[in-house]
Amino acid sequence: MYMPSTSLLRQPRAVWATAGASVVAFMGIGLVDPILPSIAGGLNATPGQVSLLFTSYFLITAVAMLLTGYVSSRIGGRRTLLLGLAFVVVFAGLAGTSGSVGELVAFRAGWGLGNALFVSTALAVIVGAAAGGSAAAILLYESALGLGMACGPLLGALLGDASWRYPFFGTAFLMAVGFLCITAFLKEQPKPARKTSVLDPIRALGHGGLASAAVSAFFYNYTFFTVLAFTPFVLDMSPYRSGAVFFAWGVLLAVFSVLVAPRMQRRFGSLRVLGGSLVLLAADVLVLGYGDHTTAVVCTILSGAFIGVNNTVYTELALGVSDAPRPVASAGYNFVRWFAAAAAPYFAPRIEEWTGSVRVPFVVAAVTAVAGALVVVVRRNALTHDVEELETLHATEDSVTVFAN
Repeated sequence: MYMPSTSLLRQPRAVWATAGASVVAFMGIGLVDPILPSIAGGLNATPGQVSLLFTSYFLITAVAMLLTGYVSSRIGGRRTLLLGLAFVVVFAGLAGTSGSVGELVAFRAGWGLGNALFVSTALAVIVGAAAGGSAAAILLYESALGLGMACGPLLGALLGDASWRYPFFGTAFLMAVGFLCITAFLKEQPKPARKTSVLDPIRALGHGGLASAAVSAFFYNYTFFTVLAFTPFVLDMSPYRSGAVFFAWGVLLAVFSVLVAPRMQRRFGSLRVLGGSLVLLAADVLVLGYGDHTTAVVCTILSGAFIGVNNTVYTELALGVSDAPRPVASAGYNFVRWFAAAAAPYFAPRIEEWTGSVRVPFVVAAVTAVAGALVVVVRRNALTHDVEELETLHATEDSVTVFAN
């Protein structure tokens, strides 16, 4: 992996405004973690019903990935960012007013649409505007992801201790601030010469390397979101304690994605690092499911390290393994992997109900992590590419392409 010589701190204001709003957007993913039991109690809902907050969110996000490039290539990256932020502000605010779990699930779906428009566009905008090239941009984006994933549960715990509704209102307020910052600091970017079709991301998946990365990431995301969406019910802790656990988890995620993963990649190679990290994640979630309460807490936190490494390597593979334009490749990759993020929160509590064992969902999660590693091993030739040739191609794209996927 190429390491940028330019400091990550030396970035234009537009990049910092976009990255700051990205932090809040990623906070929205883990925000509900510490308050899931409180939501279930407040709305008289079962864990399976409350888990649909993740399912509706990511199901819409997955489908919307096919639309983000279509939209942004027609109205521009800046307007797409603002449109996504506006959706999040509205639907996060409405989520706080929900009178039933059905309403809350529906509002989270609208929130997912806004987040898809914003998050996918933000990556391309940061890649196009960041100093230091695409490597610096990816690290900056992963930093925003890690910080958001760490702070989301903490904010959810602090506000949710008073009422499960307050974290939703808090997110709406912070995203409104992000809307103002993007409006003030980000200028409209040049539109691409060729408009993106809704089917372009699907066509991009015809590349064996990109398809392999997407399928492996699908299995990995099932494991990831079993930890994120199902573990809070297993730990059964107060919002403060659950928030502290997932804050520590998010800190490890951020540190390993930004600081540790690049060093490991330089020493061992991306595919070895990814395969090994997936196997270790499988072992971790297996121990999580079979251990006592203290062991479950430790393994939950520790999983953040493996997830951080995986996130960085998968992002780089998706953006660099094929010759498709980065926005299109990213859209196809995310279209596949987010379906697993929608499936895991739905199936994990139901697997527990069907089997009568809290351990089985974690066994399934361990199996999917191993499946992701097997895809990497079996398809390693397709996942290896001519680095110099594709980096030259993508460097040219970076100078002209800042619209989203």
